[in-house]
Amino acid sequence: MHGRDFLALLTVTDHDWPWLHANLSPAPAFDAWRSAFDDERRLLERIDDDAEAWEAAYDVISSALTLRDPEGTDAEMFLLHIDGDAAWWRSA
Repeated sequence: MHGRDFLALLTVTDHDWPWLHANLSPAPAFDAWRSAFDDERRLLERIDDDAEAWEAAYDVISSALTLRDPEGTDAEMFLLHIDGDAAWWRSA
């Protein structure tokens, strides 16, 4: 969620504690965020070279978006990665 805007449905397909893996079904509003997730994933692949750059990229995502479970409860903290139509995350 971005405010009241629904961005995508994540349908869980697998789990590997503490990670959940899912298929991403984006809503039209997700298009505005796809590049932020692409940047985050690209920097994640090089995190050992520049952790600060990854943290800054992920801050853009975590400071603006909310991860909400099917019952309507928002995760207090989450780490979400998206690659195409695949997503994986952990939350608290």
